[in-house]
Amino acid sequence: MIKIKFGTDGWRAIIADDFTVENVKRVAYATALWLKQNFENPSAVVGNDPRFAGPLFADVTTRVLASEGIKVYRAENTFVSTPMISLGTVRQNASAGIIITASHNPPAYNGYKIKASYGGPATPDDIEKVESQIPDTIELSLKSLDDYKKDGLVEMVDLEQMYITHVENSFDLEAIRNSGKEWAYDAMYGAGQNVMQRLFPEITMLHCDHNPGFEGQAPEPIQRNLQQFEDVIKMSEGEIACGLVTDGDADRIGLYDQNGNFVDSHHILLLLIHYMYKVKGQRGEVYSTFSCTSKIQKLCDHYGLNNTVTKIGFKYICDLIVNSGKPFMVGGEESGGIAVDGHIPERDGIWIGLIIWEFMAKTGRSLTDLIQEIYDIVGKFAVERYDLHVTEELKQQIIRNCKSGAYKAFGSYNITRSEDLDGFKFFFEDGSWVMIRPSGTEPVLRVYSEAPSSEDSFKILDATKAVLLG
Repeated sequence: MIKIKFGTDGWRAIIADDFTVENVKRVAYATALWLKQNFENPSAVVGNDPRFAGPLFADVTTRVLASEGIKVYRAENTFVSTPMISLGTVRQNASAGIIITASHNPPAYNGYKIKASYGGPATPDDIEKVESQIPDTIELSLKSLDDYKKDGLVEMVDLEQMYITHVENSFDLEAIRNSGKEWAYDAMYGAGQNVMQRLFPEITMLHCDHNPGFEGQAPEPIQRNLQQFEDVIKMSEGEIACGLVTDGDADRIGLYDQNGNFVDSHHILLLLIHYMYKVKGQRGEVYSTFSCTSKIQKLCDHYGLNNTVTKIGFKYICDLIVNSGKPFMVGGEESGGIAVDGHIPERDGIWIGLIIWEFMAKTGRSLTDLIQEIYDIVGKFAVERYDLHVTEELKQQIIRNCKSGAYKAFGSYNITRSEDLDGFKFFFEDGSWVMIRPSGTEPVLRVYSEAPSSEDSFKILDATKAVLLG
């Protein structure tokens, strides 16, 4: 039997290789033990995204939990998003939520994510408790799903409708629909497709049918994966005001403006702070991860808001939302996972996209105009990234150099100060920076740079790469 290890956001493995019915049973059994140890009358919400064999693995998980006397609220929908599971966990007052998903991983993968009772990622401590109890082998006598339903241990719930009702109660959808603006949405064959087709049946839709193979592409909303969507927007010649993209389980976001330019999470976070503070009059804490743009701090200073910078990973943002005891406004990470007040402490691509659409509809402004409003306050910027594939030996040497302060400059860019919260960020005289962070699982160095333009960012990346690989 393989040793099952949870990563930063669940356990993921290749279907029929390590992600098998037998191994899912092992993980579900450990989850059941953890639930029984920590909750008086434990219950769980269970569902799956559109990946291959998702319903099979979700049913197996449901039956294992029910066999241990745990009440299961099973999504009756063919597939659901991760935010739907998190919302369902809160609404059903469940002890945990479980979704069978590999998020934005390639189609050969599936996975198992655990959500806490507050509707966000389970803590690393709780994941460790589950992981430590996964048995090497398992012998369980399971009844059918129908039998557990008759026993009252399994109840089917419509998480899709629950989510849509929550959206309808939280947004001015008529303002978006009647704005005179054209909208577009790319589901990447992921779990957001049904909700968006029900909410906005008239808009331009791409990859909104059930295709568990994702046409062979990882459903990650980054520019290189979105060329078809980009072309559709460009061909509309400005008719489409904004394009929204969500990943496989619909918790991450990507955006396009009316000219077919990709709008990254750094800009989306700034737009959210700007809208929620200036237009909606909200106040609260801002949380951003170490790899996010420094302009977040600048905008927060401008508005008198507090920005806390965390380690990289949404779990650190969720921890602050849930446990800081302070009013919360916006929190997010560079990779497209963003949460806002008024919803669950969870990444949600559709929710964030609808806030931006509402912002555009209510102001009558284009996305380009709104971004210019941000630039007028904080200055223009771009964040770019290289993934450097290096030997493990060289990776470790570079990290040692970063720790010892060996680097004084990267080419003509002189280092004035550095930070090492999660990786190593080196600042230059004009406020631009480069950040070096090793992958925890691969011989890869992730190198990020922020500068006034993409061209400047790439120049810094190239100069840094030349020094590192010397």
